[in-house]
Amino acid sequence: MENIVFGPVISRRFGLSLGVDLSPSAKQCNFDCLYCELEGKRAMAKMEEVLELEVLVQSVLKALRQNPKIDVLTITANGEPTLYPYLFEFMEAIKPYVPSNVATLILSNGSRFGHKEVQRALCLFDIVKFSLDGADTESFLRVDRPHRDISLGGILEGIRDFAKIYHGELVAEVLLVEGVNDTASNIQSIVKFLQQISVSRIDLGTIDRPPAHKANALSYEQLSMIAREFEGMYVSLPLRKQDMDFMGLAYSKEALIEFIARRPVSVSEALILFEKATLERLEILLHEGKISRKKVANLEFYTLKREK
Repeated sequence: MENIVFGPVISRRFGLSLGVDLSPSAKQCNFDCLYCELEGKRAMAKMEEVLELEVLVQSVLKALRQNPKIDVLTITANGEPTLYPYLFEFMEAIKPYVPSNVATLILSNGSRFGHKEVQRALCLFDIVKFSLDGADTESFLRVDRPHRDISLGGILEGIRDFAKIYHGELVAEVLLVEGVNDTASNIQSIVKFLQQISVSRIDLGTIDRPPAHKANALSYEQLSMIAREFEGMYVSLPLRKQDMDFMGLAYSKEALIEFIARRPVSVSEALILFEKATLERLEILLHEGKISRKKVANLEFYTLKREK
């Protein structure tokens, strides 16, 4: 049971994270995603090996006492964490012991957001992150390879229903695979849906770890172009070592304002995108009050100064 809690690790999008694996013994998921870094395995409707609730709770409480300076407690699984049948009871038990400066986060594929017992548990989290890799049926089936009982329509309806009752920060992850779900029509369908539910942030990414199945990544430049489609939304792009050459872009103050008006840019991404003089112009714009910095789900962005 020593594999239940792992870290802390530095999360590029959430800060210093202490992870909790609700399925430490095996992959248990209702998807078998093309890009999954775990072994390929048949999608299942429910967990076949269920971690004892008291063991889970005590493991997490012990780890919290040993790691008081984390930014986020991240609930995940070797698979899908909302399949864990005691998710509400687990969160109810640990919530009083999570320090006020530590955010609780769950990483989910979003497939069970329409279930009332899952919604009840998710409402106990400060940040809920869900995946949406395909908003048209063909893309969804090709990339996520769900259990036969799961439909895209049911997923979208469930996410929409949950968004109406949730008061925390809702983050969407869109992971694109070259030639599979990166079509203009699928991306536009995703944008249209996310605009309807007013997510706090979109984490746009691609493959950056060896996948279980044959799948190819998009380049940072391709992702950056696609990010423009999410106009006016907070979009975070992955910062990978191989992308470090894609930097040194020069922008005037006026061009920076136009860029940020179209898509707020994370502080960490700006360090890769812009050359030194442009970064200095960002600071001048901040000082002049023409732009501001805003934290969205533990990640800071440059955004336009909004008039009250």
